[in-house]
Amino acid sequence: MFSHIMVGTNDMDASKKFYDAILGALGFEPGVIDPKGRCFYATPGGIFSISIPIDGEPACRGNGSTVGFAANSPAEAEAWHAAGIANGGTTCEDPPGERVSAAGTIYLAYLRDPDGNKVCALHRIG
Repeated sequence: MFSHIMVGTNDMDASKKFYDAILGALGFEPGVIDPKGRCFYATPGGIFSISIPIDGEPACRGNGSTVGFAANSPAEAEAWHAAGIANGGTTCEDPPGERVSAAGTIYLAYLRDPDGNKVCALHRIG
């Protein structure tokens, strides 16, 4: 369904450090900076990227927006969360753990990145 997701940042170095850490905890390689200064994490299923806004205005978080990343296990989601906290993120929502939803039982961990964007690691348990 999605080709890519891009979030804005006001500090590329801090954001790249954060996303390299949390995505590394999920098994992905560090992001690659292109000639325009944007950072890309490419996978066979799509691209996640971070960028200084091209309109010159400050980056701001999307109120009500969340970018979710798939985790292979609750332990991987925990490692993702710990990597985020250690690299400039802040915890938000409830603590990492299982939630029962209409779609079944899931394991969720939420963070805000250094710019306030809300991100989540999700593992589907059943």
